Amino acid sequence: MYPSAFDYSAPETLDEALASLGELGDEGRVLAGGQSLIPMMKLRLAAPGHLVDINGVSELSYIREQNGHLAVGALARHADLAASDLVSSSNHTMASAAPWISDPLVRNRGTLCGSVAHCDPEGDWNSVMLAVGASVVARSASGERTIPIADFVVDFFTNSLEPGEMVTEVRVPAYAGPAGGAYLKLERKIGDYATVGVATHLVLDAAGNVAEAGLGLTAVHGHNLKVTEAEDMMAGQAPGSELFAEAAEIAARACDPDSNVRGPAGYKRAVVAEYTRRGFAQALAQARGEG
Repeated sequence: MYPSAFDYSAPETLDEALASLGELGDEGRVLAGGQSLIPMMKLRLAAPGHLVDINGVSELSYIREQNGHLAVGALARHADLAASDLVSSSNHTMASAAPWISDPLVRNRGTLCGSVAHCDPEGDWNSVMLAVGASVVARSASGERTIPIADFVVDFFTNSLEPGEMVTEVRVPAYAGPAGGAYLKLERKIGDYATVGVATHLVLDAAGNVAEAGLGLTAVHGHNLKVTEAEDMMAGQAPGSELFAEAAEIAARACDPDSNVRGPAGYKRAVVAEYTRRGFAQALAQARGEG
């Protein structure tokens, strides 16, 4: 199937791109990697009137540390994140997830910011971002705002961007103490959407107790799900198998998976529970310097 007709522009600066989006309003869509947008256009699930191709805006192609967080620009590719020594040393959950993103073709073109903006409940990155407490930088011709990821992810394929805004950066807070994390993903074959994905994040305080816990779930709810009840329950507690088992029970209750060709709902809940236990165990080993 072919997409419906659209206009196309390729600005070379961010200001030019934002000006175009401001003029276009709801008719404008940003094209970065295109790994989600183009297939949706071909299936007529999306029909933007104008594509604003930002691949010429080289200032958005970065992964760097700044002001106490890891900053990922809108043109940083999945493959860049998977190969980045900075990512591997800064955030275990992100480093764990990056090689699991789709397949090599998608990783070489797709972007983290684009995936975050897409809000596909079967996409991996938003679960990771929910677990690690990331923020999204949205810019328009009139200004900039920073949106906590929990407020940015609204619903099924729905984010909180306003017309004329685009995601220019994702910010991940630096660890405030000994920390670790993991992304565990069950898929039928390499490159498939997740049957279940679980992102875990753990920071310890000076006494070795849980200072911060993060838990995000993929493909088991109408949107990527942050399991706040489990995170709050773990805060201040001594980490270990009993605590992780309690978090796993909460996660299994919180999710709402469908029964489909990837498996029955009960099976997916069981995987959520097991991956939650395993993920936090890996995170704790990393935080203690054991893995």
